[in-house]
Amino acid sequence: MTTANSNLPLVWDFIDRKTEVFTELSDRVWETPETCYMETQSAAAHREMLEAQGFRITDNVADIPTALIGEAGEGGPVIAFLGEYDALAGLSQKAGMTAHDPLVAGANGHGCGHNLLGTGSLLAATALKDWLEKTGTPGRVRYYGCPAEEGGAAKAFMVRAGAFADVDIAISWHPSNFFGVQRETSLANCRIDFTFTGRAAHAAAVPELGRSALDAVELMSVGVNYMREHMPSECRIHYAVLDTGGISPNVVQAHAKVRYVVRAPELSGLFALIERVKKVAEGAALMTETKMESATLAGVSNLMVNTPLMDAMQDVCESMGPVEFDDKDRAFADAIQATLTPEDIAASWAQERLEPRDIALADFVLPAHNEVRQMGGSTDVGDVSWVVPTVQAYGSTLAVGTQLHTWQVVTQGKSPLAHKGMVSVAKAMAATGLAALESEQLREAAWADLKKRRKGQEYRSPIPEGAEPPVAAMTVK
Repeated sequence: MTTANSNLPLVWDFIDRKTEVFTELSDRVWETPETCYMETQSAAAHREMLEAQGFRITDNVADIPTALIGEAGEGGPVIAFLGEYDALAGLSQKAGMTAHDPLVAGANGHGCGHNLLGTGSLLAATALKDWLEKTGTPGRVRYYGCPAEEGGAAKAFMVRAGAFADVDIAISWHPSNFFGVQRETSLANCRIDFTFTGRAAHAAAVPELGRSALDAVELMSVGVNYMREHMPSECRIHYAVLDTGGISPNVVQAHAKVRYVVRAPELSGLFALIERVKKVAEGAALMTETKMESATLAGVSNLMVNTPLMDAMQDVCESMGPVEFDDKDRAFADAIQATLTPEDIAASWAQERLEPRDIALADFVLPAHNEVRQMGGSTDVGDVSWVVPTVQAYGSTLAVGTQLHTWQVVTQGKSPLAHKGMVSVAKAMAATGLAALESEQLREAAWADLKKRRKGQEYRSPIPEGAEPPVAAMTVK
């Protein structure tokens, strides 16, 4: 269907013409890394590009200052491209280096490649916009600038606010070791802060008068750890203590706070597990005679894959072939691989169920498979996928073996090999968007597949009613 489309060369030509300006955008975002809900410079850079490319812009989507939408075209189906531009704390790294060397010690860095992710999605959206203008075809293309994917669940807030209510198809991607279609589901998760309040006292003179909030945090940890044996093996629970109540051990700590992340393969299981964790927190408060308050900061749904869209994108990727890297790209990738362990490299092959090969850059397209695989992470794209048929690609922007959330991702973020991978996946996304725009049959099949996967369940946001985007709270690390 897509390989024979005579419009593809025109769409891809629009991408080739604008590669340089969009490469500069990805580098600009790399140079101003900002974390969860703080992406003011990155959002501004994407807004400037949207305006320069002739999109109609909506700011402050879902009351999030760094979320925006750019739209072009009139009538017809709505094809959405999802972009991200948030960085990770503590992963500052100089570009192009083959040793750990922070640009600014302790500062942020794009350890998940979102400088490329947002830019590549915007490039794909721009190409489809240019094609609509050139051909006069009815249809609308939208670019969604989505902040705070790393733990902030911005897309879940955007879904709850109705930002995707009239979208027909959604398309996204993620930087990876490989090029092809992402066919894995993800874990639903929820991020909750538990705050305990007790009573201060002199820890030596009158300890019996104190009620320790820190004891409550520690007892909650013990309780959750005992619970791990009695929950589904696919579920995950993580925590970080945000406030221990001070630095004076001779004072009974009257305040303490701990943040928990609860993950499960499906929303129904997530809600049940959250209630169990809350009961443990209540028990810890009872044991210590403290007061406990919980606040949900963010939550995301499990990802719904979509077979018709994955097959359409697979067709596109196979017609394109792998990214065309050169000897300089391979030499740099070899140098990056030298900083990795054999276990790092083996894990990358194992994650895609592939036989290991002695190569530093992927010279093939990921093969199609019908197996429903579960990846260990979570993404707020999951919430979009519950309300709109959604498909994602992997872009080959990293040396094979590079694990996400590491300095090695950051150092490759401005490299020619990363730029080539980004442009290639932008072409795949634009072509898939064109296929969905032109084929009512594909759109109908995609919606039928989504309804089947829901199994009669309506979307239920993992974010409680009344909870607002945690713009201030998420700055606490």
